[in-house]
Amino acid sequence: MVSIQIFGRTLRAVVDESELDVPVTGVTTVNQLIQANQAQLGGLLQYIKSREALITINKKIGSEDSPVRDGDVVKFSFQSRTTYDGTRDIPT
Repeated sequence: MVSIQIFGRTLRAVVDESELDVPVTGVTTVNQLIQANQAQLGGLLQYIKSREALITINKKIGSEDSPVRDGDVVKFSFQSRTTYDGTRDIPT
């Protein structure tokens, strides 16, 4: 099982849950995990593609291509107005 945690109202609105467990066998990627559980997690794809979702796997920053294994904790956090390198694009 992989533990999925969702942070931010925007992402929770498309997933409907803040925490869920998803079965996984072997090694997969974050993207494959979402594709295999489209009904529950499919709404996250648009935010991942637009770089508005920060992905962490076991407290380390990851991406849609990062490997995921049984027992991992994958967190998705909403971040708005980001640049392609993941930093904030808000003027100071």
